[in-house]
Amino acid sequence: MPTRTFRLTRERLVAYAAASGDHNPIHWSETRAAAVGLPGVIAHGMLSMGLAATAVTQWAEQEHVGAHVVEYATRFTRPVLVPDTADGVKLTVDGVVGDVREDGTVRVDLTVRCAGQKVLARTRAVLAPARV
Repeated sequence: MPTRTFRLTRERLVAYAAASGDHNPIHWSETRAAAVGLPGVIAHGMLSMGLAATAVTQWAEQEHVGAHVVEYATRFTRPVLVPDTADGVKLTVDGVVGDVREDGTVRVDLTVRCAGQKVLARTRAVLAPARV
């Protein structure tokens, strides 16, 4: 799977908070993030997870003509720090086929990084072939 890069900015965090209903101030306030021991404002974990799922879903639809995700799992390992700059921070998603199963499904193992460090671990998607 080719590398996908997503840019996370404070503006995007505010938009995600509005869409998800998760208005926790650690996702927009330096003061509140510091008060709970964080080194800065962090992205919503579900946003990072969703972007990784977006990368594999789009790849599956384009390269495997209609294949679709039937399982998806991950573990959160590091917070994604989002600086208060116009550029924000990059989240990169890479994937490799980890297993092709007898039932025709394919497991894709994803690597999700920010600033060179893995932020999600054991990120896996299982793709099923397109329905005929």
